[in-house]
Amino acid sequence: MKRRVFLKKSLIGGAMALTAGYGLLRSVVATALEWPKTVFDQETEADAVKALFGDTPVVESADVVIKAPLQAENGAVVPIKVTTERADAESIAIMVEKNPVPYITSVNLGQGSSGFYSARIKMGETSKVSCYVKAGNEVLMAAQEIKVTVGGCGG
Repeated sequence: MKRRVFLKKSLIGGAMALTAGYGLLRSVVATALEWPKTVFDQETEADAVKALFGDTPVVESADVVIKAPLQAENGAVVPIKVTTERADAESIAIMVEKNPVPYITSVNLGQGSSGFYSARIKMGETSKVSCYVKAGNEVLMAAQEIKVTVGGCGG
């Protein structure tokens, strides 16, 4: 019986060593980017977009799809999903026009990743929510008005 256990563990150990040798079991280190302080310091959405994307032209596009409630009962937790089918999508950002700080969140997409981002955002009052997708040499944008019943940003 002990011989079977020994053989089984030897085979598993050998397979793991072979797999590691071929680089299939490699650890991936996730690194956070630097905090976008200059974007958070902006008081208007236009200034935040300029701080985040520079002078890249912003174009309204049907390629950016927002899935969010038309009315949120609680502004402290508003679920939102942003998708795009653009293969060259580099990043996705979400901004809320009437929040004290319009910039909410953004994510940089890796090469070959799908253009999908889901988050729960905080809204102080009924406002337009804009989602931006940087793709190639342009920034695509879509917006949706979300009515907030109970404010989440100090309201």
